[in-house]
Amino acid sequence: MRAVTPLEPPPTPWRLEAPPDDSSGDLWAVGADLEPGTLLAAYRLGLFPMPLRDGLGWFSPTRRAVVPVDPFTPSRSLQRAARRYEIRVDTSFAAVVARCARPGEPTSWIDGAIMSAYGRLHELGWAHSVEAWDEDGLAGGLYGVSIGGLFAAESMYHERTDASKAAFVGLVRRLREAGDADRRLLDVQWQTPHLERLGAVEISRAEYRRRLVVALPLPSPLA
Repeated sequence: MRAVTPLEPPPTPWRLEAPPDDSSGDLWAVGADLEPGTLLAAYRLGLFPMPLRDGLGWFSPTRRAVVPVDPFTPSRSLQRAARRYEIRVDTSFAAVVARCARPGEPTSWIDGAIMSAYGRLHELGWAHSVEAWDEDGLAGGLYGVSIGGLFAAESMYHERTDASKAAFVGLVRRLREAGDADRRLLDVQWQTPHLERLGAVEISRAEYRRRLVVALPLPSPLA
């Protein structure tokens, strides 16, 4: 059962540091672990993990993709998508993560260790899923980490048309309704054409860190 109020885990034993603003390259460090305390410390520094062939990488992109929560005006197609589905939060977290992993696809980075790690964060109240449901069941969704006013979106998937888009619109609405929309930070890591169509823009590492400092003290809308 997920905690209603996030529980702070034991602190990480690792010495984590954020890269300088002018550091080149997106990969900053290799090693450490995926314990809850390590993950939370990393996100609070603007880092996120991805498995590498020979270890665990910690990334801080020089150009970070974020979606402005205020203003956010969904296109007509996004609005239509949102009306087609019922949006739920945290009713099928494990299923969303498992389906985001796209089993059998060689490009998938979500392995068993990642699924287990974010499952532990979910049990502590820090990781959440936003889901799109229809009459046939779970149709798509996304998951990520919520710390204060930061929501770090990790991955999304859909099994039926526009279901992930509907979940995304539902997430943004939840963030907006929590207040302080101009201070909240919706992080989507790297820009892609799909994310650009959802409203993502690129900012510098320095600007991301500035916004992160502002966002973290805010109350989480998903706790």
